[in-house]
Amino acid sequence: MFNDLDPILHSQLRLAIMSLLISVREAEFTFIREKTNSTSGNLSVQVQKLKEAGYIEVIKEFKDNYPNTKCKITKEGLVAFENYVKALQQYLNVKQQ
Repeated sequence: MFNDLDPILHSQLRLAIMSLLISVREAEFTFIREKTNSTSGNLSVQVQKLKEAGYIEVIKEFKDNYPNTKCKITKEGLVAFENYVKALQQYLNVKQQ
């Protein structure tokens, strides 16, 4: 009756990261850190988990001679997010019936 919720996306910070990337498609690490109000260390760990799952791409480059990290949602990440939302809707719809 219920679809399992994706454990990768069922973390508050990882869900926040994905939600941001759904709307902007690509964002700098510092932007994500500010919007999620997380620490650099915690954000780095969660970004790595999303990358390992194939949900985001991490692009490391230099901007004005300073290292710059960008995160970009992948097609797999977009599909996973949509499936996660659909699964949540199943849970909510049962309560309404």
